[in-house]
Amino acid sequence: MRHLGFALNISALGLFFPGILLPMFSLNMELIAAVGKAAIDSPLVSKELSIMAAVQELWQDDRLLVSALIFFFSVVIPLLKALIVSVAYFQPNVQRERRLVGFVSNIGKWSMADVFVVAVFLAVLSTNHAETSATHELIVFGFRMAIEVSTQTLSMVGQGFYFFLAYCLVSLAGTHLYCLGAHRRAHEQGTSPDSI
Repeated sequence: MRHLGFALNISALGLFFPGILLPMFSLNMELIAAVGKAAIDSPLVSKELSIMAAVQELWQDDRLLVSALIFFFSVVIPLLKALIVSVAYFQPNVQRERRLVGFVSNIGKWSMADVFVVAVFLAVLSTNHAETSATHELIVFGFRMAIEVSTQTLSMVGQGFYFFLAYCLVSLAGTHLYCLGAHRRAHEQGTSPDSI
C-alpha cells in the first residue's frame, strides 16, 4: 500500500502542474448597442486565467491577501505534502516515517482548502450567459431614436480545472493509501502508535 500511495502521489504531480498552469476558466464580456435593426458589438473583456495567472493578476491589483491565500493553499501546501511523502517513503527509520506521515495527515486536513479556494474562485466568476439590458432614448434634430445597450457575459471552465480536480482526487487517494501502508509497516515492526 505504501508503494501504491507513493506512486499515486508522484502521479498526482503530473496532474498538478498542468492544473495550475493551464487556464482554469475563461471570461468573455461583450457590449452590444442596437439602434433599430442595426447593432454594434464590442468585446469588453476576453481573458483566460490559470491559477498562477490569477495569483499574479491579484498580486498586481494589490489584492495581496487573496493572492497569497490562493498561492498558499493551491500551490505551497500541495508541493509541501508531496515533498514530505517523498521524504517519508525513503526514510529507513519507521518511527521518523510515522512522524512525517502524522504531519502529512495533519496538513491533509487542509488539503480540501485548495479545492474550496478554486470552487469559490469559479463561483464568483460563474456569470454564465448573464445579460444586462437598458433602453435609452436619443433625440437628434427632433427625431427620437431608441438605443438598446446590453452586455453579455460568458464564463467557462477550462482544462486547468479538470487537471487540478484530478490532481486533488489522485493526491487524496495516494496520501490515504500511503498513510495506511505506513501505519501497517510500523505495526508489523512493533512500533506502537503512541510512540510518535
